Amino acid sequence: MKTFVERWIRFLPVWSVMLGFCLPAVAALGGDVSSVEADRAKMKAEISVKQADAYAVHEMKASAGTLVREYVSQEGRVFGVAWQGSFIPDMKQILGTYYQQYAAAAKAARAARRGRGPLNIQQPGLVFENSGHMHSYSGRAYDPGLLPSGVTPDAIR
Repeated sequence: MKTFVERWIRFLPVWSVMLGFCLPAVAALGGDVSSVEADRAKMKAEISVKQADAYAVHEMKASAGTLVREYVSQEGRVFGVAWQGSFIPDMKQILGTYYQQYAAAAKAARAARRGRGPLNIQQPGLVFENSGHMHSYSGRAYDPGLLPSGVTPDAIR
């Protein structure tokens, strides 16, 4: 007779696949352009796409007024995100795999300073800037290593 653990391990691959289909796809920083629609749907936003020379800007405006721009290279990779509006967007959603790095750096930055003020994180692989006050926030995040050739960080705004 098989133990509970042996039976559970037998179904582990099946559960893994099923759970994988349940996870939301997001066009987060470093992610793929094919999932921009998931961000639009979660934000309940209108979307427009503007084409530049080396990238496209997917601009989403939520019904609450927050504007999120996702900068996508010609290869289809999100190399930067920017936001402005009444509310700060869901950082877990728009930073994706960079979220843990951001959270640790933000915690350290807050511990090192007094009071409130802009948050500026400059690390290898992640630049994060956020400022504002209630109902007026803006910021950006990007991975310098993902910037397309000829594109400067100033393009992400």
